[in-house]
This record gives sequence, C-alpha cells and structure tokens, in this order.
Amino acid sequence: KFQILLLRSLSLSPSLQWTGKKMENTSTEAEAEARDPNKPWSLADFEIGKPLGKGKFGRVYLAREAKSHFVVALKVIFKEQIEKYKLHHQLRREMEIQTSLDHPNILRLYGWFDDDERIFLILEYAHGGELYGLLKKNGYLTEQQAATYISSLSQALAYCHGKCVIHRDIKPENLLLDHEGRLKIADFGWSVQSSNKRKTMCGTLDYLAPEMVENKDHDYAVDNWTLGILCYEFLYGNPPFEADNQHDTFKRILKIDLSFPSEPNVSEEAKSLITQLLVKDPSKRLSIQKILQHPWIVKNADPKGVCLSDK
Repeated sequence: KFQILLLRSLSLSPSLQWTGKKMENTSTEAEAEARDPNKPWSLADFEIGKPLGKGKFGRVYLAREAKSHFVVALKVIFKEQIEKYKLHHQLRREMEIQTSLDHPNILRLYGWFDDDERIFLILEYAHGGELYGLLKKNGYLTEQQAATYISSLSQALAYCHGKCVIHRDIKPENLLLDHEGRLKIADFGWSVQSSNKRKTMCGTLDYLAPEMVENKDHDYAVDNWTLGILCYEFLYGNPPFEADNQHDTFKRILKIDLSFPSEPNVSEEAKSLITQLLVKDPSKRLSIQKILQHPWIVKNADPKGVCLSDK
C-alpha cells in the first residue's frame, strides 16, 4: 500500500514516494535503474526547465534529475490552493490511482515529494504536448488519426476498467502525445476506483453522459460515452452537443440531439461507431471490446498507436 493512503492531511514528509517501477526515458536504462529508490528527494535534485502548462492549482515544468539527466514533467501544486478548495481527498485519490497504473497509453506518475508550500508530482514527460493543441491547430483530424487515438484510448480504458478505475473526465486537454504521436491519458483528478456504481456529478460539461446529467448512478459506461464524444470531436472539430449555455447543452445531451455536418466529409463507418456509443441507455452502448473490433477502427487505426502530427 502506498504511504499516501495513510495520510490524513497534506503535511507530507519531504521524501519522494517511489513506485519501484522501471522508468523509460531518453537517458539509458542503466542510468534510470541506478537511482536509489529510498533516497529522499527535494527540488534541489532537479534542474528546472521551461514551463509546460499552468492550471488553477499550480504549474507544470520540464525538469531533469541532475545526476542521471532523467527527463520528467514536474507538476507543482500549491498547498494553499488545496486547502482553500478542500481538495485533499481528490488529490490523494488521483495520486494513488495514477501511481498504480502502468500502461503504454497512460501517463506515468513516478512519485512525489514536497516542501512547506508545495507538492511536486514527478510525471512522465510527453514531448508532443496536449492533443487539444493539435486539434485546434488543424481544426479536425484525419480518420486515420482519429481511429488510432480512439483505439489507443479504448485499450487504456479496458486496462483501467479491469482495475476498477473509471476516469470520468476524458477530454482533449487531458490527452497528451509523446514524441512519436502515441497518446497518453493524463489527469486522473476525477477518477474513482470502485466496483460499485457512483452518483457524483463530475467531469466537463460537453462530455457528460446522460446518466451523469440526470444525477443517476453511473459506471464504466460513462467512459464509453466519452469515446463517442471524442470520436465526433476528432472528426468534426467540436463536441456534438455543444450549445451556448449549460441548460441547452444538457437538453441536447438528454435528447441525444446528434447530427453530422456535411463538411468535413466523414465516412459512414465512423458515423456508425459514434452512433453506437452515443446511446442514452448505458447498457446498450458499444463495449470497449466491440469498439476495438469495429470495422472503422480495424481499417484505419495504426496497430502500433503511432500518429503523425500533420493532417
């Protein structure tokens, strides 16, 4: 059990809680494995590079462990913000879940350390940045790119669901790309690990499943719904139920007010997959296994999960 599970507050010890898993990086494996997992870590052990992003509760920086030159992304979270918004439980849950996951399409959380004011999460560095940036730059993705990303997401979610983890907040901003264009799921802040149905409304407005909008019990099928939303957004550039306000968005979601624009030109096979995922009854949505077997996925997805960044 990770020590984090025993904590009742975020007044943490200043040592890095290491997972003991093998790390992959631009440095050699020997350099990565040579590091002592019991060594206490601090900010002084890292060379801090450029900022990679900024959020409500902190920032993310490119960093390099000074001795081995192991490159990571260092997420800095301010304890004052955690206290202010009462996010102790959510942060502990996020760290516990993400540290326990080991899949090629899930961003690795290697460990953490802290000082008096901040918590530092040591994350796998995804060189390609957010998928959101690629989508906004190009407007929409090719069917080959979209199918590859949906296939990679499906494989990662099958792994998560097998460990009783529901992500509940998959969106382009939470999807990162490595240097070869492989997709990585990040940000497990709204995730939950449970074999029982949940009732908390969480996630991002345009991606909420109908059962969450209606505040009903939900399970893994909410992630399958989001795959349909993302598939549509990848191919058309916007989520399907987007509206001017929350009320109208919820109304469109509950009615399954789905339409396919004439431009860009999207194949009938792709539309078929989307339609089978955006179903109001969770039990009738396409399963993860059937998504991976869908003709559009089989025909278009790169089996290695590699995507070129240009359309």
